[in-house]
Amino acid sequence: MANSLHPLFQALASAPNQRQLRLRFMDGVGEHFHIQRWGIYLFNQQLSCTSIDIHGVPNADTFVELYQNVGRAVDPVLRYVTEHHAPAHEEMVLPPGGWKQCELYQNCCVYYDHEHIMTGPIVGRGNLRGAVYFARVSETPAFNYHDVTNLSAVCTHLSACLAGLEKQQPSFLVSSPLTVREMQIAELVAKGLTNAEIGVNLWIQENSVKQALKRMFRKLEVANRAEMVAKLRDILS
Repeated sequence: MANSLHPLFQALASAPNQRQLRLRFMDGVGEHFHIQRWGIYLFNQQLSCTSIDIHGVPNADTFVELYQNVGRAVDPVLRYVTEHHAPAHEEMVLPPGGWKQCELYQNCCVYYDHEHIMTGPIVGRGNLRGAVYFARVSETPAFNYHDVTNLSAVCTHLSACLAGLEKQQPSFLVSSPLTVREMQIAELVAKGLTNAEIGVNLWIQENSVKQALKRMFRKLEVANRAEMVAKLRDILS
């Protein structure tokens, strides 16, 4: 751990809504765990993902699709987290040398240079409400018990903050499946910016904005920008 986790805990505790909670986690957690890639997934009661945010993974949409279709069902670390509601890394749940022989590594993680992974639970009302995913690449060291202890503390705070937001805003968790980046695009759409102007604001290509909007329309089951803004009105306000 690079430094105290307390500033991160305070940032999470002061988040006014779930989107800000996710954003503050994504912005603040990387420096504490010497990780190159990380993400946060939130689930519904059927354990289907309602929102996904990922940092550092190239072609993140392709990775998410591969993990959802191929990796998640054979993820031994997530299986442990789901069963025990406790964080774990690959060396805790697999025999020595088992990581690079398992289906998750061979069919998914190897393509993204995920040499070590660690996952932690977000819980509420006795159920798994989400998961935090960490990955280290190339020659970086494996996660250890200090990392697991620190992740447990982060997940405790995330779970408590999420529960508090649910109590204040009970409808919020069913509101938006969009990522933090997609919500940034939605906010700029709501302000009337064109795709080109959004691209300039977010330092991305205009075509990337266009493709993101197509994904956002599918997620929200809307046909155009006006319908999207109307559906997200309570979140964007």
